[in-house]
Amino acid sequence: MAKLTLMDLRKLRDGKKIAMSKRSAEGKRAEVVIGMGTCGIAAGAKAVFDAFLDEMEKAGITDVTIKQTGCMGLCFSEPTVEVICDDMPHVVYGNVDDKTARRIVRDHLEGKALVNDHIFDKPSTDIIKTAGK
Repeated sequence: MAKLTLMDLRKLRDGKKIAMSKRSAEGKRAEVVIGMGTCGIAAGAKAVFDAFLDEMEKAGITDVTIKQTGCMGLCFSEPTVEVICDDMPHVVYGNVDDKTARRIVRDHLEGKALVNDHIFDKPSTDIIKTAGK
């Protein structure tokens, strides 16, 4: 095994810092949560996670947190992705593949439009307006 130089270690550290900053919620306008329970992983959630990271990087999006969670309870529609934006309703997308993940980045995160053909859950507008009361 080759020895790492100090420069190699610094590059590795800087790369990991960038990757981890995408998971930090501090100062971010939106959050993407990908269901990575056993059913989600078996349905392709890892490829979905990678597609989100790739498309967000291509688009230069740095103000959105991306993280994973366990089972969301929607096993029939895995992989599932919850998107939480400050200025939009919280939405759970289902049957998300890598192409759909890229659409969610372009349409929902950049364009502020829902990807209606993959919505599996969202709060009613009357609940949003009354804060659940």
